[in-house]
Amino acid sequence: MTTLIETPGTPKTQPRPVRRRKPTGAGKWRRRIPLLPALVFTIVVTQLPFVATLVISTFQWNILKPGERHFVGLSNFTFVFTDERLRSAVLNTVVLTASVVLISVLLGLGLAMLLDRRFVGRGLARTLLIAPFLVMPVASALLWKHAIYNPDYGLLNGTLNAVYRLFGADNGPTIDWISSYPMPAVVLSLVWQWTPFMMLILLAGLQAQPGDVLEAARVDGASTMATFRHITLPHLRQYLELGILLGTIYVVQTFDAVYTITQGGPGSQTTNLPYEIYLTMFRKYEYGEAAAAGVVVVLGSIVIATFALRTIASLFREEISR
Repeated sequence: MTTLIETPGTPKTQPRPVRRRKPTGAGKWRRRIPLLPALVFTIVVTQLPFVATLVISTFQWNILKPGERHFVGLSNFTFVFTDERLRSAVLNTVVLTASVVLISVLLGLGLAMLLDRRFVGRGLARTLLIAPFLVMPVASALLWKHAIYNPDYGLLNGTLNAVYRLFGADNGPTIDWISSYPMPAVVLSLVWQWTPFMMLILLAGLQAQPGDVLEAARVDGASTMATFRHITLPHLRQYLELGILLGTIYVVQTFDAVYTITQGGPGSQTTNLPYEIYLTMFRKYEYGEAAAAGVVVVLGSIVIATFALRTIASLFREEISR
């Protein structure tokens, strides 16, 4: 057995870095084979229905006139962008989505900042605040329609009557909240449902703040508002973007609340795109026009989802770089 004796001044030999062989084409496919069932399932469940919808959107097809189905190319898409009802539905969708997302983000930010502090019963408070997000959308809409908005026995009118009686007056006016304020009624029910979602995202962002930076700000004498404005808010920027993008993707597809609370009325004031697609398909029986509108909604959702995925990827890269 021979041993190597190092003499002074003799440079040490550095070990050569081990180069990993890149997998060949066959090796790559062997590694991907276990993922093929999931890929096939995803294609069958998501892509094939979308392709079928895309094909149907190129036909003039009314189920009440089965013998008159014929190919019309992109005419249905022209109808989607020029029809007055669909334009109104697009406007209602924008108003509904923007209102719900912005109000939910602001309320979620406030609740997240409260839950980020230590206090007795914080775990119970967090559980209670998350509960609305766990309620089924239809059950949530029914709860707001009957238990809160009902003009005869709803919580809002009951509270108003109690306030009037407290000041010695008779019962207050009976207000039909859904008929008088249809869009705010739907927005309020969705804000109640989506605020916990925003709160969880922003709470995760608050708890990911570096403690040494906040401690240095306190030592330097920075006020609470200055710390929030110059340190916390810039740190939460990506979390705010993520919450807004994901909330937009989900809220733009809202059908349950509109159908259950207002059914698009009164006078189509709350008819959004999903509900208008439902009416076109199951009331007018225009399969081609409904499919074209559905394709437009899907493409718009894909654009929004692309920005959401980029935001998520940037968050992951930021966490890895720490």
